[in-house]
This record gives sequence, C-alpha cells and structure tokens, in this order.
Amino acid sequence: VQLQASGGGLVQPGDSLRLSCAASDDTLNYYAVGWYRQAPGKEREGVSCITSAEFIPFTADSVKGRFTISRDIGKNTVHLQMDTLKPEDTAVYYCVADNFCGKGMKYWGEGTQVTVSS
Repeated sequence: VQLQASGGGLVQPGDSLRLSCAASDDTLNYYAVGWYRQAPGKEREGVSCITSAEFIPFTADSVKGRFTISRDIGKNTVHLQMDTLKPEDTAVYYCVADNFCGKGMKYWGEGTQVTVSS
C-alpha cells in the first residue's frame, strides 16, 4: 500500500496543525496506522498509533494531551491533530501502516515537514 502524508508546514509555537494520511488504493481503513517523526540529528520517534478498530494503544509521552490521532472512515484517512505545538515538535512526520500497531510497521509514506518556530 502506498501512503501519502500531508498537512505539514511552518507555524509558530502554540499553533495547531492537522496532518493527514491516505492510501493510494483507499484501503487505509483496514490497517493500523501510526505516525513517526524524525528531527535533524535525532532518532526516529513513534508518536501515536490507531488500530483498524480505532483503539489507540500508543501515544508518546512527549505529545500526550496535545496530539490526537483519529480516523475518518468515510474518507479512508487518518489524521494527527497537533495542538499547542512547540519548537521541539519540529520534525519530518511519517505515516506508517501494517496489520498491527507496534515496532517494525511495514508500509511507510513519504514524510511531511513540520516546523515550529517564532
């Protein structure tokens, strides 16, 4: 499955962004979908994940209370609503998919850049 992430941009601290992930063949509803991010010079970090049944087994401590993952079943997309953004949220964000949430998820899309700066 080919994934496409969108919605990144340049915002100021405290602003919000909503990232979206879609699959080229409209099958995203059948997969667990997660978001990872990678900042320059840092290791890749898991942000959150949602199962096909809309359970959310994982959200990183660094974003709890600020980021929310959700599905739009009708549009076959997964969103990452990011509120109260901080400069340390600056990274390339990737959506990933597989049968289950967890390490080693199989399908990766190209990332979308999020920059938080005043």
